[in-house]
Amino acid sequence: MATAVPIALLAIGGIAAVAIVVFALRLMPRAAFVVWACVLFFVPLWVGVNVGFYWAAITLLTVVLILVNWSVVPLRAADAWVAVFVVIVVGLYGFGTVDLPSLVAALLEWVIPYIWGRVVLARVAPEWVTSTIAVVAIVAAALAIVEFVTSFNPFVLIPGSGVVYETWSPLQERGGVLRAEGAWGHSIALGAALAMSSAFVVATRWRLFPKISGVVLIAVATVFTFSRAGLLTLVLTLVLSTFLIVGVSTRFRVTVALAGVVGAAIVIPVIDSVFGAAGDEAGGSADYRTDLLVLLEQVQLFGNPGDWHSLVSGDYYLGYFARSVDNALVLTLLRYGYIPTLLIMAAVVCAALMAVRRSTRSPAALAVVGQLPSLVVVALITQYSMFLWFCVGLAITWARDAGGRDTAADDALLRGGGAGAFPGPTSGAVPQVRRT
Repeated sequence: MATAVPIALLAIGGIAAVAIVVFALRLMPRAAFVVWACVLFFVPLWVGVNVGFYWAAITLLTVVLILVNWSVVPLRAADAWVAVFVVIVVGLYGFGTVDLPSLVAALLEWVIPYIWGRVVLARVAPEWVTSTIAVVAIVAAALAIVEFVTSFNPFVLIPGSGVVYETWSPLQERGGVLRAEGAWGHSIALGAALAMSSAFVVATRWRLFPKISGVVLIAVATVFTFSRAGLLTLVLTLVLSTFLIVGVSTRFRVTVALAGVVGAAIVIPVIDSVFGAAGDEAGGSADYRTDLLVLLEQVQLFGNPGDWHSLVSGDYYLGYFARSVDNALVLTLLRYGYIPTLLIMAAVVCAALMAVRRSTRSPAALAVVGQLPSLVVVALITQYSMFLWFCVGLAITWARDAGGRDTAADDALLRGGGAGAFPGPTSGAVPQVRRT
């Protein structure tokens, strides 16, 4: 009896603490988003709990933030594609043609971040989202540079779930050089995340020097990942963002162009040296991604093809690919089939199309466009998949002519012919936009 009382008091105290945290997250949505961005960039995937299946810390926090910041938003075509995908995949799981890990991955790593991206702008201004992601990404880039220089990654010292930790904590080398990966568990994931973040840095309303400095830090950190996908998508995202985001000054565009030329002259020999030293490892990695296309013969209309790992197709033993399928599109096809893949990729296309028109263009949409090439050369691993799907949802919500921010301030901004990259705040006068 004496023991039961302290336990009951601890339980009550725990419940009260959770209630206070939830109330604070609801009361301070901007601070809540900062916390979310920090967890995304600085808390490794192996930090989490097993409740039925594995819940990473970023997934748990995202669910909580969705619940406490829930708002009704206008539905879009992408929402329909995602909803039908979920219904079909859940049904396929019921029939045994989609396994539990694939179902969990789709719901926790894709759908939940997508929903967070769809609702966050109802509580947090686009400018705050942009600046927060930019600042956190720049800090992550600076830490990645320190990691490369010192050959020390402090994030691997954080304990976590056994299997997940063993999978993602080992550091990687290429050509005898340590590849920076930060808290992302893989250099490819960090490179892709920094590439996406570069669009948000370009879209900030900062002055020229801090904005250029941020872009340079992100570019240097991406180089230190020695990820071809990261470098390719960084260049693509920076070019698109610099010349398509409204409100970016000519000075910034010229400075980025000059910095790009100088940077290329410095970086290309370094990359060539590292990849040359890597020899067969780098070349084999590229050949492996090409060989993956043989798996398309196993794809079904609905669901997975069953145990394909023991099959032989032509000159290929498919068990060779069992450890890893480094192609997000092929892996999605294998897990869910042609029809579900078409549905979920339609949502990505909807987000990418938001970058076509000036009125719907946003850093999130450009970040998604920049990642399209990576979907056929890398898998959606660790927090990378969550960040990408958050940007997909964010791009859909951000689109002004699709009803993303139908506020009086938007109307005033449009009537005034402002050149700002973002809708204005929901109340008060429309701020002047400084072109940087």
